[in-house]
Amino acid sequence: GEALIEQEDVICTSCYFKLPKTGFHLHQENIISQIFWGRVQIHSATSFLFFNKGGNVQRLMHALKYKGHTDVGIFLGKLFGESLKESIWYNAADLIVPVPLHQKKEHKRGFNQSKVIAEGMQDSLGIPVSVNNLVRLSYTSSQTKKARYNRWENVKGVFKVKDASEFAGKHLILVDDVLTTGATLEACANPLLEIPNTKVSVATLAYAQV
Repeated sequence: GEALIEQEDVICTSCYFKLPKTGFHLHQENIISQIFWGRVQIHSATSFLFFNKGGNVQRLMHALKYKGHTDVGIFLGKLFGESLKESIWYNAADLIVPVPLHQKKEHKRGFNQSKVIAEGMQDSLGIPVSVNNLVRLSYTSSQTKKARYNRWENVKGVFKVKDASEFAGKHLILVDDVLTTGATLEACANPLLEIPNTKVSVATLAYAQV
């Protein structure tokens, strides 16, 4: 909410230092990885920031997703990527794979927020982003107000890999904006894990407890 000084990029210095970082990337068994236990075989899972209603992270995510401030997503993605450099579970991955939007939804919004975050992460990590190989087959309604079970049902079987050879034998970092139940990420991971010798890790910009 404060004015930016010349050296500041997208958010003010005091807001930057107040960002509620999780530190989960330094611990392989954390509350994010536990969300997927017994559901899908995720190599590592982390979220960069805690998402609280009415907090700075919610305001930043809203600016990105609904006001089109893609510079916010790139900036936060770069910060996230810098933190992942410290982690042996992420810094040697082969590809970053953003959770895809359906073509219709991406066209309507003008961008995919997960892709924007992934591009920022690529700048810091030097790991390339794959944007067109994991695709969303159907236009599903928003997950935001759905109950836990309905979130899983809403995304079951909606993701597909076009060319399995691009991902075969690779360690993939699956990237999304906010993690709540993990339903969307699980639905993305399932077709990826059908590919021989593929490892999937999850990295989301924020974690909203449900």
